[in-house]
Amino acid sequence: MASCLAYLSLLLFFSFPVIVNTQSLYNSTAIAPTSWINSPAVTINASFYGGSIVRVVLLQLNPDVNSTSFAAGFYCFSPCESFYFSIFMVYADSKDTIVSRSSPQVIWSANRAHPVSDNATLQLTSQSGLTLYDSDGSLVWTTHDHVVNNRSVAGINITESGNLVLFDKDNSSIWQSWEHPTDSLIMWQPLAGGQRLIASSSSTNWTEGRLYLTVLAGGLFAFVDSDPPQLFYQFILYSNRSVDKSAYVMLGNTSLYLSSSLSNLYQTRNLVRIGFATNIRYIKLESDGHLRIYEYSYMYGLWSMVIDLFSTDNCAYPTSCGHYGICNNGQCACPGTSGNYFELFDDRRPELGCSAMTPMTCEDVTNHHLLTIYNVSYFNYVDDTAFSRIDEESCRKACLVNCSCKAVVYRYLEGNITDGRCFPLSEVFSFENYDPEAPYTNSSAYIKLQVTPSPTPLPSPPHRSFKVGLGKILEITFGIVLFLVVLIGIYLVFFRRGEEPQDEDYIDQLPGTPTRFCFEELQVATENFTKKLGEGGFGAVFEGSWGKETIAVKCLYNIERGKKDFLAEVETIGCIHHINLVRLIGFCADKFNRLLVYEYMSNGSLDKWIYCSEGRVPLDWPIRFKIITDIAKGLCYLHEECRQRIVHFDIKPENILLDDKFNAKVSDFGLS
Repeated sequence: MASCLAYLSLLLFFSFPVIVNTQSLYNSTAIAPTSWINSPAVTINASFYGGSIVRVVLLQLNPDVNSTSFAAGFYCFSPCESFYFSIFMVYADSKDTIVSRSSPQVIWSANRAHPVSDNATLQLTSQSGLTLYDSDGSLVWTTHDHVVNNRSVAGINITESGNLVLFDKDNSSIWQSWEHPTDSLIMWQPLAGGQRLIASSSSTNWTEGRLYLTVLAGGLFAFVDSDPPQLFYQFILYSNRSVDKSAYVMLGNTSLYLSSSLSNLYQTRNLVRIGFATNIRYIKLESDGHLRIYEYSYMYGLWSMVIDLFSTDNCAYPTSCGHYGICNNGQCACPGTSGNYFELFDDRRPELGCSAMTPMTCEDVTNHHLLTIYNVSYFNYVDDTAFSRIDEESCRKACLVNCSCKAVVYRYLEGNITDGRCFPLSEVFSFENYDPEAPYTNSSAYIKLQVTPSPTPLPSPPHRSFKVGLGKILEITFGIVLFLVVLIGIYLVFFRRGEEPQDEDYIDQLPGTPTRFCFEELQVATENFTKKLGEGGFGAVFEGSWGKETIAVKCLYNIERGKKDFLAEVETIGCIHHINLVRLIGFCADKFNRLLVYEYMSNGSLDKWIYCSEGRVPLDWPIRFKIITDIAKGLCYLHEECRQRIVHFDIKPENILLDDKFNAKVSDFGLS
C-alpha cells in the first residue's frame, strides 16, 4: 500500500491547465401539460471531459456553492449514441449555470433497458404523468400505471434532496423516484423492505444485471439472482430474513442506518459507521458487486470513494470470473486441465467465465462425474442457511443423485473432514483460490461433468496366418527407405533455417497465449499498414479493424532483438489482465514477421495531452486526477499484486495510453 501511495505522489507532478464549460440552467418545477425534446437545439446542453453529455430538463440549484445540485434530464456517456432519462448531480454556480468541474453522477434512471436516441420526447400530462417516447414514436417508459384513483397530475418537481416528484393540485405526491430506486441511494433516501438496488450488467450496459441489494427484517443483504438466490454479503442485526415492508436502510451523515419502522426513527441502529460527511454522499451497487459510498469534494472538484462496504478482494464476488471461473489474484482460469473439461467463453476476456465442453443432461445421469478442485472457496460461505452439516463423501453423493445440483462445495475445520458444511449449487458462479496454508480453512469444490462414454470396442477379426512373399518384403523395404529420406529432408530444412521453427513451436506452447493471427490477416485488418498511430524504439503501431473491434497493431523492427522481446511480451502480457494495463488481444509469428495486436486506445498517448499537441484542448483537474490514479493502480498491480511481478523501467507519458473515457492504461511493460 505504501508503494502505491508513493507511485501516486510521484505522478502528481503531471500538470495540465483547467478548462471550464458553462451552460445556463433554469427551473426546478414544470406544470402539466408540457414536453421536452432530446435535442441540443431545444434542451439545455452541457458536455464534459470523457465524452458524457447532459441535456437538462429540471434543475434544483443548491445555494451552497461548495456542493452539487440535482437535475433531471437526458444523460449519455461516450460515445453518446443513446440517452437515458435520469436524475444526476452536477456542479452549478451562483449564476445558475452548470460547470464541468466533474462528471455528472447518475443516481436514478427511468429507461435502463431501453436507451433513446436524439429527438426522443418526454411528455408531462395530467392523465399519465411522465411518458418517454423514442424518436420513432415508440413508447419507452411511463408513470401511467402509478397514477391511480383518477388523480390528476398538476406538475413535476426535482426536490432539494434529489427526489423527482409528480404532484397534484394540492401539492400531494402522486409518484416519486425515491419509491423506485435503480442502483443508487442519495443521503437520507430510504431503501424500504422488499425494495431492491439492482446493479447494471456492466459499466457500459445499464440493463439490470443479476446482482441486487435488498432490505429484510434482520438487515441488509446482497444476492446474485438464481434459483434459489445466492447470498454474497450481509450486514445483519437480527437473524430474521423475512420481508418486512416497514423496515428500511438509510445513508446518514455518519452511518448506514437500519430501522424496523418507517414511522419510528427511535428504532434506528447503525449497520456500518462511516465517518462524518463533509459534503453530499451517495451509495451505489456497482456492476461488479461492490457497494461503494462516494462523496463530493469541492476543493478538488471531483467525486471520490469514501469506503467499499463489501470486500476489497475483487475475487470475493459472484461474477468476478463468470460462470465456473476460478479467480486468483484478479486473474481468471477454468477448472481442470486446460481444454479437457471447460473452455473460456472468450479467450480475450477470461473474466466472462467458462463453459463445459460437453453439455450436461439429466437424461444420462449414469455418466455424471465430479471434478475435484482443491483449495477453492465460494462467496456464499456467509450464508448460514445454505448448507447442511455432513461428511465429505455424503456431500459428494448427495450432489451426484440430484440432477439440479451442478456443483457442491465442502468446507470443514482443520482435521475434521467428517463434520463440515456442504453447499450444493444449482447454478455455479465464480470460485476463488486461497492459500492452502491459511489456518482453519479447508475447502474443496466438486463440479459435475457430463462424461462421454467410451465406445464399445468392435470384436477382433479372426486371426489369419499367411506367408510373406518376396513382393511383400520389397514393399516393406521401400517404405523404410522412403521414411529415412523424409527424415533426412526434415533435418536439412531445420539445419538451414536455424532455430526459427523452434521459436515458432515455443510460441504455440505458451500457457494462456492470446489469439494467433497470420500476417495476411493483419495486412487486411490494417489496410496494408496505412494508418500509422505512432512509432517507438521497438517498432511502429498501426490502426486496424478486426470484426467490430478497432485494434492497434505493433510491428516489431529488429529481427534478432525483436524475436526475444516479442516472446517476452507475449508470454508476460498474455496472462495479465488489469483494467489499467493495455490488453494484448493477439500476436503474429509468421516466419520472420513479429507483430502484436492490442486493444485500441482512441485518445492516444498521454504526452499529446500534456503538451497539447495536434490542437488538443488541455484537460481539467478531475481528468488529471483520474489519470494519475489510474497510472498508480496499474504500476501497483505490476509491482505488488501480479503473480509475476514486473518492473517497467520505461514509464513515461508516451507509454501511458488513454481510452475514449480518459481511462489511463500502462503499455509496453512487456518490452522492459
